[in-house]
Amino acid sequence: MHALIVVAHPDPRSLTHGVAAHLAEGITLSDAGHSFEIADLAAEAFDPRFSAADIALHLREGVLPADVAAEQARIDRADALVLVYPVYWWSMPGLLKGWIDRVFTNGWAYDYGADARLVKRLGRLPVHLVGLGGADAGTYARHGYFGAMKTQIDHGIFDYCGARVVTSVLFEAGPDHATAHLEAARAVGRRLFVTSGRYEATDAA
Repeated sequence: MHALIVVAHPDPRSLTHGVAAHLAEGITLSDAGHSFEIADLAAEAFDPRFSAADIALHLREGVLPADVAAEQARIDRADALVLVYPVYWWSMPGLLKGWIDRVFTNGWAYDYGADARLVKRLGRLPVHLVGLGGADAGTYARHGYFGAMKTQIDHGIFDYCGARVVTSVLFEAGPDHATAHLEAARAVGRRLFVTSGRYEATDAA
């Protein structure tokens, strides 16, 4: 099995990149011959701007941009999609949101035609979401931020396309949080392709 790990952080020394690396290590430690690819959106200079060409594609009046086609091919090759990202303003960074805006196109991730009927096209794709927050668990619970994130990301994006969110985890700030997060990320990687039951970690440190 093959995983595509998408990372959205400009600093390769960040905890976000460390979590992605430990998650990938967990995949290789699963003793099942699984593989992974890391898509570092910042290092690869992916353009997240939704342009006139993207609008034309959405309206089925344009051609598929080459960079979008390349990202879709990456996902098509994967048996699981993993997103690792810092929480910016209680959501994902603009770079990652722009990647979704441009890559999850009408006609590929879903079909929405003139008859206003929605066809979800990513039902075969398991998704694993790993967010890194800068606030503690109490802040997220008190304001309902994590629930709001799950609504807009897990349901609003991936359920809309039919993709099954298997892991939805938020690593919060806390004492010695970096060490705990790296260990937890490795555990997520080891269990990434476990098909018995649904694994969902919420508010995990």
